[in-house]
Amino acid sequence: MPDQVLYTAKATSTGDGRNGHVVSSDQRIDLDLAAPPEMGGSGHGTNPEQLFAAGYAACFHSALRIVARRAGADPGESTVSAEVGIGPDGDAFGLVVTLIIAIPGLEREQVRELAETAHQVCPYSRATRGNISVELRVP
Repeated sequence: MPDQVLYTAKATSTGDGRNGHVVSSDQRIDLDLAAPPEMGGSGHGTNPEQLFAAGYAACFHSALRIVARRAGADPGESTVSAEVGIGPDGDAFGLVVTLIIAIPGLEREQVRELAETAHQVCPYSRATRGNISVELRVP
């Protein structure tokens, strides 16, 4: 837990969970949800895994850019894509994450080192460590 909470995001789910609606307290997120066709849904809305992927990609990208600058590297036109998978895990469901990290102009090994460092400081990585599989991929 952080020493001091600087910001708290608030969102409420209504309706039928994965086939319901979510809205943030400031209404910047106001979305219908729909399970993807692969899970028997219509796919006519976003889903929790897409929202988690967006949040993780953005958070990790910020951490990557910070550690790159601290290391004296130019993060330039860096990108982070997150793939969040969901599937059966015993008698429940579990998640797996793959983060695809690119920093054009840097050597692959340097990008890998920066990604490993970012993985140690990113709040999402810290929160998921030991709970779900997270693969760092540097193409």
